[in-house]
Amino acid sequence: MEVLKIATAGSVDDGKSTLIGRLLYDTKSLTDDKLEAIEKTSKQKGYDYLDFSLATDGLVAEREQGITIDVAHIYFSTASKSYIIADTPGHVEYTRNMVTGASTSQAAIILIDARKGVIEQTNRHFFINNLLRIKDVIVAINKMDLVDFSEEQYNQIKSDFKRLMAKRDYEDQKITFIPVSALKGDNVVNKSENTPWYKGETLLEHLEGLDMAAVSNVGTPRFPVQYVIRPKTDEHHDFRGFAGKVYGGELNVGDEVVVLPSMTKSRIKDIFFYDKKYNTAPRRSSVTITLEDEVNVSRGNMLVKVDDLPTIDKQFTATVSWMDSDKLMAGAKYIVQHGVNKVLAKIESIEHKINPDYSGIDTEADVLGMNDIAQVKFRLNKPIFYDAFKAHRTNGSFILIDARTNHTAGVGFITK
Repeated sequence: MEVLKIATAGSVDDGKSTLIGRLLYDTKSLTDDKLEAIEKTSKQKGYDYLDFSLATDGLVAEREQGITIDVAHIYFSTASKSYIIADTPGHVEYTRNMVTGASTSQAAIILIDARKGVIEQTNRHFFINNLLRIKDVIVAINKMDLVDFSEEQYNQIKSDFKRLMAKRDYEDQKITFIPVSALKGDNVVNKSENTPWYKGETLLEHLEGLDMAAVSNVGTPRFPVQYVIRPKTDEHHDFRGFAGKVYGGELNVGDEVVVLPSMTKSRIKDIFFYDKKYNTAPRRSSVTITLEDEVNVSRGNMLVKVDDLPTIDKQFTATVSWMDSDKLMAGAKYIVQHGVNKVLAKIESIEHKINPDYSGIDTEADVLGMNDIAQVKFRLNKPIFYDAFKAHRTNGSFILIDARTNHTAGVGFITK
């Protein structure tokens, strides 16, 4: 079954957790004990309705304050798809959490309070979805019940958001607007009678109809080798397979490939999944590959098609989202983890800091603090094989590790 990963973003009290809870409730994805707990807590709070936000806010502080702090992953399925929703906080001080939640998603839901319209936080939410090249974005205009399901208010917010869309640098992105009431369930799973003027799909109908190939990173196959398998048994004495996960596109038996960094050429002989052979390894499949020739391949190498090589270099420029309390400064050294490879890197320069509300850049910045986003130039102690993030999300991204603390200090998206 196909798995769709969805990132969510919304400001305080936009109703994001309630929307997810409603989605779970209307698809009958809540367990009986969870539903009973929601009913009991809602009554204790004096509500005459079910507080669906209780289905997602897992931390005590979240439930007490009515806000989302941590990134929670919610799982549910329908007859046609499985879903993983990254429920991320929308506050500026949790920008790093938003980046984390959206980094592996194919679709996103941005919530807007129908009473407030497009606000500064909306700019930031859309910027991050743009930065991370999310291909399908749903703008859920929530709390329509509090504006009497006004078509005029809906159209005004839609118009304001379209002006924001004009500022993006990623055009290969579909934007869909849906008027909803998460509390009442209007246009979440079931079509609302309160919006006869809205002729589009409900939120779930839109998600169910998404073409996974269209919203995923399909194209250039990359196969980073994670492990070399040598059974050394009598039955498989000469077996030498290379285990890993296929990213980007698919690989087939007979494909001519290049081993990086040695540039040795060979052809794919067999593709195994456990003890079964296949002719094709589709994207995101974990397989073992054997080659026709006895070539030197080890962990950290990469197999790619001969006519589609990545960039091989010791330097690159990337957009960095800084996540550490210790500041990033030019000249500092970190470990770049790119796929399975770890390489020592030096910060050559901070070219400029990016204001994630589309208000411009700061060319005078010389340090980065937590939640800052900037364009940074790197120099490595040995080459890596990479693509630009806009062309290949997996092979164009990396994490930065502080060697002193072993903390994940930041994430990067290679631009060139």
